[in-house]
Amino acid sequence: MELEELGIREECGVFGCIAAGAWPSELDVPHVITLGLVGLQHRGQESAGIVTSDGESAQSFKVHKVKWKGCLLFMLLKEGMGLVNHVFSEDSLKKLYVSNLGIGHTRYSTSGVSVLDNCQPFVVETLHGKIAVAHNGELTNAARLRRKLMRHGVGLSTSSDSELITQLLAFTPPMEHDDTPDWVARIKNLMNETPTSYSILVMHKDIIYAVRDPYGNRPLCIGRLVPVGDINGKGKNTSETEGWVVSSESCSFLSIGAEYYREVMPGEIVKISRYDVQTLDVVPRPKGDASAFCIFEYVYFARPDSIFEGQMVYSVRRRCGQQLAIEAPVEADLVSTVPESATPAALGYAQKCGLPYIEVLCKNRYVGRTFIQPNMRLRQLGVAKKFGVLSDNFKGKRVVLIDDSIVRGNTISPIIKLLRESGAKEVHIRVASPPIKFPCYMGINIPTKEELIANKPEFHDLANYIGADSVVYLSVEGLVSSVQESIRAKHDSGNNIKTNKFRAGKVGHCIACLVGEYPVELEW
Repeated sequence: MELEELGIREECGVFGCIAAGAWPSELDVPHVITLGLVGLQHRGQESAGIVTSDGESAQSFKVHKVKWKGCLLFMLLKEGMGLVNHVFSEDSLKKLYVSNLGIGHTRYSTSGVSVLDNCQPFVVETLHGKIAVAHNGELTNAARLRRKLMRHGVGLSTSSDSELITQLLAFTPPMEHDDTPDWVARIKNLMNETPTSYSILVMHKDIIYAVRDPYGNRPLCIGRLVPVGDINGKGKNTSETEGWVVSSESCSFLSIGAEYYREVMPGEIVKISRYDVQTLDVVPRPKGDASAFCIFEYVYFARPDSIFEGQMVYSVRRRCGQQLAIEAPVEADLVSTVPESATPAALGYAQKCGLPYIEVLCKNRYVGRTFIQPNMRLRQLGVAKKFGVLSDNFKGKRVVLIDDSIVRGNTISPIIKLLRESGAKEVHIRVASPPIKFPCYMGINIPTKEELIANKPEFHDLANYIGADSVVYLSVEGLVSSVQESIRAKHDSGNNIKTNKFRAGKVGHCIACLVGEYPVELEW
């Protein structure tokens, strides 16, 4: 919950769609992309953009700028500030027709300020026509790349490191012929220039290329659009394919009539066409390096119904709760949670301890982030206004309250006070993730090291500081084992042949914000 209050968040999400079969297609590509972005709205709420194309020529990204409620909208390249369903009205979507493929992006800002110029997807002209690029992540060597591009005479129009990716893709590799673009060489050149962090969609003519960095730090997966009657009803090879989608998360697939197909693996370059999905190459990590998928995707950022590394996020969060019960049991009468992201962990904790899971708080769903204020007093009042108290459920009882994080310690204190004043006999806090001690430089907005409660003197007596009877975090080892338990079991059994053949090297996760050890050397 405190992650939500403090705005600690993933910075963006990407989504692409391409119609299968004969073109022009009857598939409503703009609406599919819009619904896909709505499903990724938790990953970005400052701006959103869509680029679509008929796929017939490299010049089909026509641009038409108009004013609309303070937003800039484009004919085939359309971007705006705000929520997806506010930016993309029915009338504005009509301007994206006729389209056979497209990519979209929804954004928070980490690198680059929150202005319309930084909205994605970016479009640039190359030797072989226009490309559109959508990027999730943050480059660890962006400053050096920016200087390098400028030394080569490349002017930059935004402060976003995603523009650097777009410009690097426009570079012509030495072995490329003028009449034949070599997109694998261009993408590999980009990957050689920057090790992490990025998941990228690149659209050129009638193709979408899906790319993950060799460390797999940011998620990316592929779905198959099938007839509505065949969803969850038939095997992958027995029903018609209406199109392909690619997304930061699989959570929106069901709402658009898509089945989960597979992940884009770390270092993989995938070509998605109207005909099929094809692996073009896999760029390896330096020898001995493990993959480094962000572990906080499991803890908080992703929607619980998303699938990463062959496992549902909800199941991992539940295992975290079970592990927390093993590490930090306590005599109590009931287990509850701060709604809603910690609910799976609370259920796992209750199951393992043999205690009932009972709700003690109800959330006011109509108070959003617009209410959050920088002033500490207003922030604390905001917590009280976000929740109602179900006092009949816990009066006179000992409560174990599960939360997904305690970052600064400011938002959990008024909740504990609220429960005590409403009749709780004891309030024990259990946190389903380890303490965050270090900032992230790979696409997550985390407060400075000095702001984190784990680095303050108060951390040594945290229970007293926040007003709880006890506070225990899940250990780093406990979190890693909860995340990797299912992955290692599948790897050992050899059941996941399709993905295992691409998953070269050791399986690992980025835990830099917990231990301060980053998967790559940081450059400033």
